[in-house]
Amino acid sequence: MVSGKPSVEAQASHNKIRVLTVDDSKTIQVMLRKALESAGYEVIQGGDGVEGLEALRASSSPPNAIITDINMPRMDGFEFIEAVRKIPEYRHIPMLCLTTESDPEKKLRAKKAGATGWIVKPFNADSLIAAIRRVTD
Repeated sequence: MVSGKPSVEAQASHNKIRVLTVDDSKTIQVMLRKALESAGYEVIQGGDGVEGLEALRASSSPPNAIITDINMPRMDGFEFIEAVRKIPEYRHIPMLCLTTESDPEKKLRAKKAGATGWIVKPFNADSLIAAIRRVTD
């Protein structure tokens, strides 16, 4: 940054769509990171709801979307969604549930908590990217 302007790399990373993923499965975290980064997204990760909130607060700028599991230790996905929705600066962020659950009652509970959408595991990378594009465009 000799000229006082940000580098091309800094500008590119500043303009990237950022996605926070929250899942207690390391395997799912790796799969999410691979799918999202290969589509050009910047990825921030947390291993449960508590870590997700910590990652959100530590982030230099808010993510453009959040993907969260439902069944996690310490703070599950429902509690995480509710906690995020209570923070004014994050209330607008689209939140997708990525879970093995397909129970209509759990989907309704997630929607009432503030979830924007629902993706059932195992997920297809193309469907995941399409869902992110729908909520961030």
